[in-house]
Amino acid sequence: MSTHSIPADRHATRIARAQAALPAEDASALLLGVGADLQYLTGYGAHELERLTMLVVPAIGRATLIAPRLEMALAQACTASEARLIDLAPWEETDDPFALVAAQLDASDSRPEIQLGALGGTWGRLGGLLVSDRLWATFLLRLQATLPDAAFGLASTVMTTMRAVKDAEEIELLRRAALAADRVVAQIAAGPLVGRTEAEVSKEVLDRLVTEGHDEGDFAIVASGPNSASPHHGPGPRVIAAGEPIVLDIGGRLEGYWSDTTRTLWVTGDADIRPTDEFTKLFDTLHGAQEAQRAAVRPGLAAAELDAVGRKMIAKAGYGENFIHRTGHGTGLDGHEDPYIVSSNEAPLVAGNVFSIEPGIYIEGKFGARIEDLVACGVNGVDELNVSSRDLYVVRG
Repeated sequence: MSTHSIPADRHATRIARAQAALPAEDASALLLGVGADLQYLTGYGAHELERLTMLVVPAIGRATLIAPRLEMALAQACTASEARLIDLAPWEETDDPFALVAAQLDASDSRPEIQLGALGGTWGRLGGLLVSDRLWATFLLRLQATLPDAAFGLASTVMTTMRAVKDAEEIELLRRAALAADRVVAQIAAGPLVGRTEAEVSKEVLDRLVTEGHDEGDFAIVASGPNSASPHHGPGPRVIAAGEPIVLDIGGRLEGYWSDTTRTLWVTGDADIRPTDEFTKLFDTLHGAQEAQRAAVRPGLAAAELDAVGRKMIAKAGYGENFIHRTGHGTGLDGHEDPYIVSSNEAPLVAGNVFSIEPGIYIEGKFGARIEDLVACGVNGVDELNVSSRDLYVVRG
């Protein structure tokens, strides 16, 4: 279970903002299961279980956290509960938690007088209910059976806009996570690497992320030699050799907030096998594109325009077909969240957005490279959360 140090008054503001946004969505309540939305409003990083945990947030009145009795001590310890911002409703093993959700909605005086809503159709007595986007299907089906008078929509219509703009405390937590990941990159680059398997190095990364302050290490891509041309390579039994690149993409959660950084290494070995001219050209192109994209960040710039800044440079150098993914993704309580830095997203960046800038060039069957930083969009431009060198790490290994 992840916790974080966001103060109670911030959670109070978030809950109030979520409630205030519901009428505009023609909705009477949010129903949030385990996940980042629940943690954002309450500070509760609940365990994902087959037992229902659900925060019921009516448009008017107090929110109630429904949770299994055996999880209640953890629920009571969350920021919103300790500050008495929410009520708690425990359920026993033989209780029906979906009936408890229905009872909370019946007890609420929050139902707006709405006949037709954004979700479509004439709504029944309970109106629209916005549920977590990633709520398990089994939970949603039980809710629908228990609440046949309700129409269901996605909580993201309210929560995405709120969560996409980070406050000062969130940005500092993301910065701490980024700097911890930077330290791990330096430690791994110092070796040893040659003669070890990708899987062995990956395990070391995950352990070091925890040592450097993360709650847990969540991923550690160690893609060596031809595997570096696979952006989401799964570290395996391949033995790292001298005279080849390694794409090192690592991250995890620190107080619930994610780190995510990528650096590219070239391992020379004892024979001092230096980077080839072909690889140097590829990497220099990538480095220039990523640098230009970081420099371009500012409020009002469309996400699509930021993607285009680097993509045009990479295409001009002849690698256009080898940049096969979007430039980046938002990061916060989820590793991937809004805003997405992709050519189809015309939405403008706003101050407080935090996202990755991670162009890559991949030559199938040969090698690839990627450089990734987390950045915040500040009022006056980019605020770089990762600060380690973006140069090619030429190391003995």
